[in-house]
Amino acid sequence: MNSSNFKDTFFRALLASLVLVYAPFAGAQDAGKDLRLVLQLTVDGLRADLLSRYADRFGEGGFGYLKQNGTVFANAHYQHANTETIVGHSTLATGAQPSVHGMTGNVWLDAETGELAYNIEDAEFPLLPSREQISTGEQVDPAQKLARSQGRSPRALLAETLTDKLKTHTAGKAKIFAVSGKDRGAVALAGKAGKAFWMSTNSGDFITSTYYYDNYPDWVTQWNVQRKAESLAAKQWKLLNDSDTYLLAHQDDRSYETDLRGYGRVFPHQFGNADNKLLYTQVIASPQGDKLTADFARQLLVNENLGHDGVPDYLSVSFSGVDAVNHFFGPSSLESEDMILQLDRTIADLLRFIDDEVGMQHVLIVLSADHGMAELPEYMSEQGMDAGRLTTDMVTDMATQSGKELFGQDKLIKFYYRPFVYLDQDVLQKAGLDRQEVATAIAARLTREVGIHLAITPGELRAAAVSSLLTRIANNIHPVRTGDIYIVQDPYWVNFDKGPVAGMHGSPWRYDTHVPMIFAGAGVPSNMVYREVQPADVAPTLAALLGMTPPASSQGKVLPEVFTMGMPKKK
Repeated sequence: MNSSNFKDTFFRALLASLVLVYAPFAGAQDAGKDLRLVLQLTVDGLRADLLSRYADRFGEGGFGYLKQNGTVFANAHYQHANTETIVGHSTLATGAQPSVHGMTGNVWLDAETGELAYNIEDAEFPLLPSREQISTGEQVDPAQKLARSQGRSPRALLAETLTDKLKTHTAGKAKIFAVSGKDRGAVALAGKAGKAFWMSTNSGDFITSTYYYDNYPDWVTQWNVQRKAESLAAKQWKLLNDSDTYLLAHQDDRSYETDLRGYGRVFPHQFGNADNKLLYTQVIASPQGDKLTADFARQLLVNENLGHDGVPDYLSVSFSGVDAVNHFFGPSSLESEDMILQLDRTIADLLRFIDDEVGMQHVLIVLSADHGMAELPEYMSEQGMDAGRLTTDMVTDMATQSGKELFGQDKLIKFYYRPFVYLDQDVLQKAGLDRQEVATAIAARLTREVGIHLAITPGELRAAAVSSLLTRIANNIHPVRTGDIYIVQDPYWVNFDKGPVAGMHGSPWRYDTHVPMIFAGAGVPSNMVYREVQPADVAPTLAALLGMTPPASSQGKVLPEVFTMGMPKKK
């Protein structure tokens, strides 16, 4: 290295260190000036590299606008192992790991009832009926199928969210709303102080629970009576552009993709008739679901008068379509490519609308995702990789057989729900067996099974040498909500239930942890940052930009590059 390069490197490093010390103060003063709205965009299941893959075809105002005008963190990875929807959304909301915020998975074993529980279910707060009859749909989401009630609330979230902090910081004056195609995508980011709406797969309406309202606001009722989702019945999802312009045009018909009862594996995809119980699931698994989510968010912004006074308001919009499409067709499908290109247009339209209503100079934007997505194992096998599928029944049988062979007991396993094996405490007690000894022995046996990279107990984690993999698992362990053995599948192996789902996330591997993270708007400079960061940094960074203390349990760090002293992009 010559002296000139050395000096340049030295002074850039010195400036970066000064940024770490001073930026939160200088930047908060700049970015927080006349800030009227925080807009948090979350794209469910958007692996970070998918934005790079299609960047040359993004239009003006969407992903391209954010990347060009914002601070882009190109190396953002979750630091927990169970990369699922509620886990990621809750980490974004709180700045804490699941071991602290408690949302360790979409489903966990309820210690009080001894039954599997859905993460945000709450029988004390039933759904608020949106129309006379909404129970016509069929639930495909395996996590929601396990919900014992239709009630929903954020009470199972154990940590304070950014929105909770904003509410107290503004003496209750900030207006806080979250909208999503999924209930858990809205509830987590609204926190306990905000209000949440989500799209019903039973009716296509945007609904909520009695935790938030006694009755729907008139504008919500008026939106729902238009039956915009129902109007898509018997219509089609068509490609946005000519098929020969797509990178993945040749991957429009693969035998291992899912056909949702006539939705098909090739374009154009046909929405079912109005009486089709999967109509609204098909809508969510298309660009139309995200467009409806954005349309509802626009109506909310106007009718709730967000961003029009000196108190910053908050709006979260969580788009669910990319995740749904990736589950049914895979992230390297033509469907996924078109989904992302159309979402780019949807986000562009939303940002233009907000610019017209509020003024982009008054809006702070952050875009991220709750998790990435694995390629379909059959596709990876075609590329020469070792890949396969583990089902719940397969892992349960392996664990049960291990218990029988090691301890002469065939009832030791109470449940397996990814990623945890739960032992039956009553059987252990009657047999006079030590819980930790049994769990450790079964875990060692499971680690030798095909498709399982590691099976480990919480007790073993405490004594193990530190590694990035074990740290991610440890960050997912909660003393009450997690099981006796954590199962990690091999890379490119899918760990999921049998059913109408082709692909899955939920591993600690890089394709599941890598997500986009972009800050833009209100005083945020144009930066490209390659150091490794994590989505837990989002909440404390937003808090600093708002001039607040971070959420109480936040473990993330303030990102200095989003402040005006940040390092500029290289030209």
